[in-house]
Amino acid sequence: MNNVIEKFRGGLVVSCHSDMNDPFDSPEYLALFARAAQMGGAVGVRAQGIGNINAIRRAVELPVIGTTRGMFGDDWILITPDFSDIAQIVAAGAHVVAIDATARRRPNGMDGCDFLREARARFDVTLMADCSQFEEGIAAAEAGADLIATTLSGYTSETESQTTEEPDFDLLKSLVRAVSVPVIAEGRIWTPDQAKYALDCGAYAVVVGTAITRPRVVTEKFVEALGKRTKRENT
Repeated sequence: MNNVIEKFRGGLVVSCHSDMNDPFDSPEYLALFARAAQMGGAVGVRAQGIGNINAIRRAVELPVIGTTRGMFGDDWILITPDFSDIAQIVAAGAHVVAIDATARRRPNGMDGCDFLREARARFDVTLMADCSQFEEGIAAAEAGADLIATTLSGYTSETESQTTEEPDFDLLKSLVRAVSVPVIAEGRIWTPDQAKYALDCGAYAVVVGTAITRPRVVTEKFVEALGKRTKRENT
């Protein structure tokens, strides 16, 4: 096992990301989130976008999982679309490149497993396979992924109907039992108790994003909960 992966063992990776609706959507602010994560004891950072990766690499000493973002033809998000993206992510200083390893076909004609296999042949970099289903995780491990992550469970057309507010612990447990590479828990982890349970289920590490680095979304959840309570009290 390489040294970068070893640094993740049993720890928290903070995904420092945003979107255009967030006031923190700039490399400068996301780098501050990353620095705060390092001060709080995180073992790594996940970052999306070349500018953000560059800024975060300068701000922290933690290993960085890098991605870029594109779109599938049906408008679902595509993580790290092509080989040129991997080259840019590596050049920006990321220690790990996360890629979409789902069975969906990319604009370049490859499905996730074929893309992963070719990326393994072309690049000497640690690769993390973002998966949505059990079969994808198995295929990704066989194709040479260094890490398997549950990132995309609930975020594909095939799995969105199964989405709940809870992390996909069933997928996590199944993958931990089935593959020999480390499995990362990621997706809808909102509380420290959920993160701890993911480790208890066998996760090698836990990635948390929105609950830490997107205060607008966290605020919306609180407001929604209070609104529901107010409605109940007024009926």
